[in-house]
Amino acid sequence: MQPNYTVMTVAVLADEMLKQEINDRGAGPDVRMIWADSLRSLTIIEADVYMDLLFDMDRERISRLQQLLPKPVIVNAVAHTTREIGLDVIRINAWPGMLRRPLVEIVLPENVEENNVATIFNTLQWTYQAVPDVPGMITARVLAMIINEAYYTWGSGVSSREEIDTAMKLGTNYPLGPFEWSERIGVHRVRELLHVLSHIDKRYTPHERLLNS
Repeated sequence: MQPNYTVMTVAVLADEMLKQEINDRGAGPDVRMIWADSLRSLTIIEADVYMDLLFDMDRERISRLQQLLPKPVIVNAVAHTTREIGLDVIRINAWPGMLRRPLVEIVLPENVEENNVATIFNTLQWTYQAVPDVPGMITARVLAMIINEAYYTWGSGVSSREEIDTAMKLGTNYPLGPFEWSERIGVHRVRELLHVLSHIDKRYTPHERLLNS
């Protein structure tokens, strides 16, 4: 059955950076945001939709999120698929900076109807794109590869970090260069995704300098 929200209450667990991105993005007039300060507080809030934007692949965390189902649960799980997580949660690409983009990437679990998800995002007034349930989705996978290639170029002594960033911005009209992206996103997040992807394709093997950053 498709949900019908008069006012949609969304409980969100986020750090200050992601909270600011959501506040800057805004939400529809029929949305009430409640900010949780811990996973425990997220799970005891009465809400229509739950967002865990600090998600990691921890068994205890997954067990606690399972208690919220069948209500919609949205998790910031860029590197890991819904099959790996083992729950019917909605994956979202909420790497730092991604929620500032006009289009939000999401992955729909097999047992969740897109009409229900569309209602949630229409109420939020967030435009979304459903993408395949693969590690990195689309944007994060592309960015991780670009960042890794930049580390290989820097490591070979071809150019400096600053010059590589400048060349990418001028040559591709990207808002940030690969090293600037890695600092914005967090090197540890890029490293994690590349590690997962490298098991699928060796081209994603992280450069030594990236591993030691």
